[in-house]
Amino acid sequence: MAFFLETLLGGLMAGMLYSLVALGFVLIFKASGVFNFAQGAMVLFAALAMARFSEWIPQWTGINSLLFANIIAFAMAGVVMFMVAWLIERLVLRHLVNQEGATLLMATLGIAYFMEGLGQTLFGGSIYKIDIGMPKDPIFALDSVFPGGILINKEDLYAALIAAVLVALLSVFFQKTATGRALRAVADDHQAAQSIGIPLNRIWVIVWCVAGVVALVAGMIWGSKLGVQFSLATIALRALPVVILGGLTSVPGAIIGGLIIGVGEKLSEVYLGPFVGGGIEIWFAYVLALGFLLYRPQGLFGEKIIDRV
Repeated sequence: MAFFLETLLGGLMAGMLYSLVALGFVLIFKASGVFNFAQGAMVLFAALAMARFSEWIPQWTGINSLLFANIIAFAMAGVVMFMVAWLIERLVLRHLVNQEGATLLMATLGIAYFMEGLGQTLFGGSIYKIDIGMPKDPIFALDSVFPGGILINKEDLYAALIAAVLVALLSVFFQKTATGRALRAVADDHQAAQSIGIPLNRIWVIVWCVAGVVALVAGMIWGSKLGVQFSLATIALRALPVVILGGLTSVPGAIIGGLIIGVGEKLSEVYLGPFVGGGIEIWFAYVLALGFLLYRPQGLFGEKIIDRV
């Protein structure tokens, strides 16, 4: 039982990190109606900015405190992501209002390649480290209930808590604020939203800024765990099944989908892997997503599309 709970908790913590990346996809889709293939590049760019600023700030200012250096680096990286969002809206999206979805999709592909190249030009192409002070030593919980207790990775636990707080704040933002309701209106119909006075350009800037902050937090956490390298851009591929499972238009769906994928990967690898030679964790999420595409393409919480003819 203790081993099962360890596996379950590990899956839940991994699932929260998947949800954090998937939220970037959901945010952009809710505002523009297009799947943002640049999300992985945004995570990479933000992580590179955070890693390099945290390295440069002590040299520039003489600050030796890791906490203050990280706070300043996070703020500067956030400003960079805001600038990137503003430039994307001003130079790309503003000229593509009311265009076909395929046009916007190709635009995000171009943005992705541009951001990867720009990140390498500005911050370098080496492997960098982000040290945000999260403890890496494991802890043993419930040792009075189970012999030996349950092994929990502190770093994964703190990362999951950070992701959960951000997810909760975004959920409140979308449901309770006027800007959040405007974002949902823009997602439903661009032209109708414009006709009632919702400024589409400003809404797109806001949502790309929010997605940039999400990418920064995701890049900071994943960079702390894996190091900042250009393979980090592929982390978005791990979130694709989460988006398909939860639904492209649902913030709660991204959360639930991430938890299901995280738990499913861990449990299937542990309990089914020995019977098939292992490797289930690599493809489990994609097979599950394929099943949803065949039988429920809108996902668990997505809006069902009905075409009237």
